[in-house]
Amino acid sequence: MGFHTFDVDRAAELEDPSRYEYVSVDELLALFDPGPGDVVADLGSGTGFYTDDVAEAAGRVYAVDVQAEMHDLYREKGMPDNVEPVTADVESLPIAEPLDAVVSTMTFHEFATPEAMDAVADALAPGGRVGFADWTRAGTGRDGPPLSERYAAEDAVELCAAAGIEVDRAEDRRETFVLSGRLGG
Repeated sequence: MGFHTFDVDRAAELEDPSRYEYVSVDELLALFDPGPGDVVADLGSGTGFYTDDVAEAAGRVYAVDVQAEMHDLYREKGMPDNVEPVTADVESLPIAEPLDAVVSTMTFHEFATPEAMDAVADALAPGGRVGFADWTRAGTGRDGPPLSERYAAEDAVELCAAAGIEVDRAEDRRETFVLSGRLGG
């Protein structure tokens, strides 16, 4: 699987409400159950489409994206006060405080490597939660990235397990997979 990022010239597409057809707000939040005092990192936050929803439920949210231009667009749109942009790749995740949760919506395929998952595990507080929703390799490929760039739920489970993240739920659906878990031991 090759690393790539979403083309910033197409960033307006990230604000399309039809994205909720694949992952709704309630479904996303149920994957990692954020509370009002929780510190959460949203990996691959882009223009903040889903980050805004996480910010309403959490105390502080780090919007992590490799493209500073995405943060600029998010600021222009109106970044909530409890969101802090972080320009970095997941493998280097430069967040000093322990995270209560890490979430990623439709970007797992852009960063998922053993090194990135180790960085996620290292950033989580003991018992910290993860919630991932992304395009599945088991889908038709009608929407989203090419099938060759996707992971299936079982692939995500393997990457999580190798990093010490215990998966509670993982399932492939029509075009997406969802996964929830927590840092073990």
